[in-house]
Amino acid sequence: MKAAVRYFSKLGNTKTIAEAISEGVGVKAVSITDEPELPENVDVLFLGGAPYANIMAPELRAYAENLSPGLVGKVVLFTTSNWSRRTVYALRKILKERNIPVDPEHFYAHMLNIKGRAEAAKEFGKRKLLC
Repeated sequence: MKAAVRYFSKLGNTKTIAEAISEGVGVKAVSITDEPELPENVDVLFLGGAPYANIMAPELRAYAENLSPGLVGKVVLFTTSNWSRRTVYALRKILKERNIPVDPEHFYAHMLNIKGRAEAAKEFGKRKLLC
């Protein structure tokens, strides 16, 4: 099964979780600012970001809105924040409106416990890749 991990991170928290997921999946985590388009078809795309001032980053919104439905079998979402999972819910809505399947389960890491959630993120990636 072919997978990719993409993320947007301003403070590094989401990057840390993306890298843990990618370790579990066996692929490199790539920032959407470094690679604004998915270059090839994947069965599973792990996509994550965090809300900033309780709003999804415009870069992440644009990535989701421009993601080609034909490139992705399904998307698995993840987020980091102080308390809000708003980014996950907004991404799920955007992707579903574009007829891109989204896994019903997502991964969340509180911004004060990023390192403490890294191993769980790695296991989440492994498990979701097999589903």
